[in-house]
Amino acid sequence: MTATIAAELRGVSREYGLGNAQVKALDGVSLAFPAASWTAVMGPSGSGKSTLLHCAAGLDRVNRGQVFLAGQEVTAAPDRVLTELRRRTVGFVFQSFNLIGSLTAEQNVTLPLKLAGVRVRRADVHAVLGAVGLGDRLRHRPRELSGGQQQRVAIARAMVTRPAILFADEPTGALDSASARTVLALLRRMVDQEGQSIAMVTHDPAAAANADAVVFLSDGRLVDRLIRPSAREVAERLALLEAVPC
Repeated sequence: MTATIAAELRGVSREYGLGNAQVKALDGVSLAFPAASWTAVMGPSGSGKSTLLHCAAGLDRVNRGQVFLAGQEVTAAPDRVLTELRRRTVGFVFQSFNLIGSLTAEQNVTLPLKLAGVRVRRADVHAVLGAVGLGDRLRHRPRELSGGQQQRVAIARAMVTRPAILFADEPTGALDSASARTVLALLRRMVDQEGQSIAMVTHDPAAAANADAVVFLSDGRLVDRLIRPSAREVAERLALLEAVPC
């Protein structure tokens, strides 16, 4: 894998359950996430989007195939290696923010690192919160922040280690439209100005249209890719997939 690829799946399959109850969430998926680029992953409900993201981030093991992160194969890596990679190489942002209500924005950003025994420089924390537009909200707790601001704290927390790739699972799903636009603009700026690599699962064609490329899954298989599409093009392609009978 070249240095221009932040993460890659090669022939990856992931099944859950046994026998007649087995579900094939991913079926031979090969997909590269280019460095300094933003890839959106879309598909009908149950198509394997979140499973793909979790496998690519090393949060879930694959049954077959290979997984690479920042040039390193992690398919069969020991848990301690994966844990270290997740701390330093991977950032992950969830729809639900996952902030601790009793902690300030600054404390929420630093907590995972402190728990991992990683030395935290206050200047780095302030810089990353400033970069997401929250330099004046360091001591505010989640209840004192809007939904969009809380998501930006979560992004700052994921970015404080300067990860090789940021994985985002429905990062605007819980936000109103104005807050969603703010977060998407922030992600776009991170790619264009800082060379950040982003892989994002979303159900929203307007959100996906902010990405450099949109890939589509159906029944655990990669079925299409659009480069710099409009929201209308994304919506039309998704509608065709959803119209296919199961």
